[in-house]
Amino acid sequence: MQKDVLVIGELNVDILLNKIRSFPVIGQEILADEMTFTLGSSSAIFAANLASLGIGTSFCGMVGKDVFGKYIITELNNKNVGTQLIIENSKYQTGVTIILNYEQERANVTHCGAMEYLKIADIDTDQFAQYRHLHLSSYFLQKGLQKDIVYLFKTAREQGLTTSLDIQWDPANEWQFPFKECLPYVDFFMPNEAELLALTNTQEMIDALKALDQYCHTIVVKRGVGGALAYNKGVYTEAAPYLHRQFVDAIGAGDSFNAGFIRSYLQGQSLQDCLMFGNLAGAINTTAAGGTGAFTDRSSFTNTAKTIFNVEIENI
Repeated sequence: MQKDVLVIGELNVDILLNKIRSFPVIGQEILADEMTFTLGSSSAIFAANLASLGIGTSFCGMVGKDVFGKYIITELNNKNVGTQLIIENSKYQTGVTIILNYEQERANVTHCGAMEYLKIADIDTDQFAQYRHLHLSSYFLQKGLQKDIVYLFKTAREQGLTTSLDIQWDPANEWQFPFKECLPYVDFFMPNEAELLALTNTQEMIDALKALDQYCHTIVVKRGVGGALAYNKGVYTEAAPYLHRQFVDAIGAGDSFNAGFIRSYLQGQSLQDCLMFGNLAGAINTTAAGGTGAFTDRSSFTNTAKTIFNVEIENI
């Protein structure tokens, strides 16, 4: 079951604070009326939600040998994600992200902990051939893997896997990612619009896409309420968003889009259909708190798709 997709990435818990009465002020205390403790990290949300959509998914990463690490492993197991390749390291603490939610905007503070110390030597690349697809998220948070990122994707492609990459935001705002060397080995490069512009140091989408054109296969750009688009060698494919009025928060919406897109791709669907299902998965994500709250199982997902978005889903 857990042999379709191998996810390599960061692992942390999320502490979400909602209904916050004001913005933080140094030296003062403010109150939040709601708190959610949940599985966090872009990579883990992607893996958990992909598995809930019926795709066999395994995870390779590092946590501390502590209560948060055990919680993450238990939650992934409960989501039917294979955790045999997760390392529990007693030297480091498991990562934690504190999220302050303000409607559709948020501020995050992250202690990376063990996620920074996963290295290529911790990954058994000989096992890649057991999978169909490799996905990696949050490049900038995984310092131990950065110098080997090209080798990682090149090895996966050489062993017959298709690949996807979502680099996420760079907290240092330096954007030192070797895209010229790495992206030729990435089938689907999946940034959001802000990340794409920052990486290419451009102001317009068309300029950003042109800057990466000669190095990329397919660029998949998440645009929030603007939907999503894919770009491949001058050809654009676009899909409209699924808008609704039952918004809770947007934590993990991009990761859920990724999960929906890759699920459809592995099922042999068209690029247009992959974008549409990605948009649907991202929208469904926002109907519950946290990145995995709306993906408890396949029946709840299909029910939400029907009741809120009037979309009938078969074969899920």
